[in-house]
Order: sequence, then structure tokens, then C-alpha cells
Amino acid sequence: MPTTRAPARRRFAFGAAAAAVLVLTPLTYTAQASVPPPDSGWTQVWADDFNGSAGSLPSSANWIFDIGHGYPGGPANWGTGEIAYHTNNPANVSLDGGGNLRITPLRDSAGNWTSARIETHRGDFRPPSGGTLRIEGRIQMPNVTGSSALGYWPAFWALGSPYRGNYWNWPGIGEYDIMENVNGINSVWGVLHCGVAPGGPCNENNGIGASRACPGSSCQSAFHTYRFEWDDAADQLRWYVDGQQYHSVSQSQVGADTWNQMTTHAGYFIILNVAMGGAFPDGVAGHVTPTAATVPGRPMLVDYVAVWSRGGGGGGPTDPPPGDGGSAYDRIEAESFNGQSGLTVEGTADAGGGSHVGYVGNGDWARYDDIDFGSTAATQFVARVASGAGGGVSGLIEVRLDSRSNAPIGSFAVGNTGGWNSWRTIPANISRVTGVHDVFLTFTSGQPADFVNVNWFNFGR
Repeated sequence: MPTTRAPARRRFAFGAAAAAVLVLTPLTYTAQASVPPPDSGWTQVWADDFNGSAGSLPSSANWIFDIGHGYPGGPANWGTGEIAYHTNNPANVSLDGGGNLRITPLRDSAGNWTSARIETHRGDFRPPSGGTLRIEGRIQMPNVTGSSALGYWPAFWALGSPYRGNYWNWPGIGEYDIMENVNGINSVWGVLHCGVAPGGPCNENNGIGASRACPGSSCQSAFHTYRFEWDDAADQLRWYVDGQQYHSVSQSQVGADTWNQMTTHAGYFIILNVAMGGAFPDGVAGHVTPTAATVPGRPMLVDYVAVWSRGGGGGGPTDPPPGDGGSAYDRIEAESFNGQSGLTVEGTADAGGGSHVGYVGNGDWARYDDIDFGSTAATQFVARVASGAGGGVSGLIEVRLDSRSNAPIGSFAVGNTGGWNSWRTIPANISRVTGVHDVFLTFTSGQPADFVNVNWFNFGR
């Protein structure tokens, strides 16, 4: 466990890439051809196998590039004290042509570090009610050890989606560190962050964690499979390396309120990054990192990231039993309306396929009957949207209960997202809601033009 750690690494922005120096000659690595087929009983939810031409960026349909030293309005240096400027420069983040993603820290002649950090567009990864979610990646940590590795901090992790748009609610919204490593040590750390900081039930800013050496070959010299499971039926989180469990946390360890706070919102998004320096590597080393001896240009390689689920449908202990229209906390497909005006259903190019509602403009609406919010109040609304609206065209997505004439309980604005199939998951706060209600989505704009497509939505606590 790290002896010191700052509040979590945070949020997304787009910007110009920083300049980078020449990468050291890469070693030869072996990748799998594709994501492995699911084990018996598991269903694939999402995946990226990073196949593509050498030097190309990872899929912008799957990933957001986090740029700079922090999220706008969020903690400086991503909340961790790390020093590298994150870019979308292929020298820092690109496919290697052999089925791997490479994230490569670089240092320029002035001593400035650059690296990269990407996060999934999707922020709704959570288990089905009463089922289990599995997030897995096959990864080789940067192949550097000893003094040459001081300050290297590769990570594969997931963060609660309510952090998007509110950069100060960590650690209550939850953070699942699936794989962390510092300073080239042959060890993988698995950590849960939750509750309040400092202190609290997760002993922040350290979290509840465990570590172990990688089985067989070292973490730095070979690929290993890092897996995290969130078991809704058992109220338990589990960490694995190469199929061997080495850590778990149960609801009883943190308390029901803390557990519910991090498990009943819309879900999580996944992050891959290589930080340089910061609280964790500094704390383990006992001094500031990186140093003059630290060698740049050693990449973290990611063969695949995949998400699976199994089970469910039995009414998990953290979700209320659904009403006739289902649980507010499960994904509600936009095209599953019970009534509507002005909407068109069409096939979607969003991850997972299916359909969405489109051609949505001012005055349109959709109704979803008998949605069950349970006895613990929902406080958040999340929707998956896309917009190719022209310049200056935008509008509001509003949530109303039981009647279109009732005042909205929450809303968010949508403008052009980059195209009618350029999907974004956007959260909004809502007034506290319990019980069973008909839910209306209403659409308001000051312009007559269509302004949004909607794929799905749900609610969180």
C-alpha cells in the first residue's frame, strides 16, 4: 500500500498535444489477436482490442483523450501531484500495429515530461441487478526497473461517473484501481477509494488496497491479465491477476451508506494512463520522483480492455425491486417509450448497437411508464446523447414526473457533440425522487432545428 496519496486523478478536456522527443527503440512484444471469448456464463458488454495501423490513435468512438495537467475546474496535476502533461500526440499514445496500445512517457531537452491518459466515453459500467460486472485488461507494465523507473506510475482503473462535471466529489463516488504500479516494482496494487477524505471508511487518501508480485514473469517483462469483479448479489468487490484473486472488499467493511453512495449511481468509466511522479511513487520511494536517473520512453502496452457481465435479473440488494416499467437505476432504452411526440427511432452507431431516438427538437417528448425509484432517493439523471446540430443550435433535455405540465426535476443543455453519432454520456443533478412514477423526457430549444439524438438514460443516487 502507498503510505501517501493525494485525491484521485481526474477529468477530461481536449486540446493541442505537447511536443515530444524521440522514443527509445522499442522492444518486441507479443499481443493476442483479439479479445478472448467470454467464459461460460459471461456476456461481453464492451471491448477494445487495439487493432489498427502503427502510429494511429486509439478509437475516438471508444476513448476520450485527457489533455493537460488536470480537468478544467478540477484539482491541479489531476489531484495526485503527477507532473507529466498529457497529450494526444501519437508519440505518447498510439497503436503499435501489432494489436497493442502504447502509452509512452517522454522527457524533452528541458526536462519536461509528457505522457497520456484516455478514458472511455461510456460511463455506465455497472453490474446487472443481482449480477456481476467484470472489467479486464491484458497489460504489460513499462519495462523499466530500479533507479531508471523512479516516478513511473502506470494504471488501469475505473471512476464513478458522477465525477464528470463535478470534480470535487471524490472519493464518495468511488474509484476502483484495477492495476496500479510505481517505480518499476514487480507488484500489482488493487485499491478501493470511497467515502470521505481524509480518513473515512476507506482510510483515505490511501484507500483499501492489497498488492502482490505478478505470477511467473515479472509485471514489467511480460503481459499479465488484470481483472476486477463487482458482485452485486454478494455486495463484494474482487481483484485478480492472471485469474488469481488477491484482494476483496465487502459492504460490511465500509458500511451500507458508503457502499450505496458508490454503487447506486449510473456506473463507472474506465481509464488507462501512465503518470510520472506524484504522491504514490514519491511515497514509496521516500523522495520526489522522477529523478535525473529516470529513463523516458518505456511504454505501458495494453493488448485489450473488455467488460463482461453475468447473472442478474433477480433484484440485487442495492437496487429496489422494479415496478411494471422497471428500475430507474437500470438502463432505459430511449426507444422503449410508452408514448411520444416528434421522435423517430433509427439504428445507432453507438457502442453496443441497437437503436436510438432521433430528429429531436423543441416541443418533442417521450413518456416511460411506472419507473421505480425505490425508497432511497435518486439524485442524478444520466443520458447518452449525440448532436450534429449547426452552430448556435442547442437545447435542454428535461426530466418531468407524472405529467408533461409538471415542473422539471432536472435538466441539462446539449449542443453539437461532433456529429449525430458522436455519443457522449452526460450527467445532471435532479431533485430527490422516490417511489414509482411515469417519467417524461421533454425537449426545449430556442431554435426550430433538431438538436439531439438520445440512445438511453438512467438515474443514480
